Amino acid sequence: MDDAQRLKRRTFDTPLGSMVALADGQGLAGLYFDDQDDLPDAAHSIDAPSHPLLRQLEHELGEYFAGRRAVFSVPLAPAPTAFQQRVRAGLMAVQAGQTTSYGALARAIGSPQGFRAVAQALARNPLVIIVPCHRVLAQGGKLGGFSAGLARKSQLLAHEARHWRAGPVY
Repeated sequence: MDDAQRLKRRTFDTPLGSMVALADGQGLAGLYFDDQDDLPDAAHSIDAPSHPLLRQLEHELGEYFAGRRAVFSVPLAPAPTAFQQRVRAGLMAVQAGQTTSYGALARAIGSPQGFRAVAQALARNPLVIIVPCHRVLAQGGKLGGFSAGLARKSQLLAHEARHWRAGPVY
């Protein structure tokens, strides 16, 4: 694979730790905390600190953490499957400061019995924060899983509650 075909990578600091962003020719393909288990191997990407899309992402995340941006405008690479696209679209409708459940999200995307499939799709979410899987809670409002750790999930929810107090959408 030549450098033109490889994902472009930029690493930057946030209040919750260092993050790694990946872009392909279509948009943002990944955003991970650098200590996540599912962070792709750096051998599959090339360092691109001046990549315009990745610079835009860093700026927008800075605004998010400052409480000035709740919606991101950076273009996203397509989700790999039609179901994951539906889950992403349903999740993007949950506003900052709101939470939902796996079951409610499954119903919202037209799969009322598909809460387990929704949970599996969210566990594979490569765009932490941007595709806000941290806003999905387990039954009874429990935190449930999060690839970047439950402490970060709690911090993201607290941050959003401070800045955008919309409340749950269960």
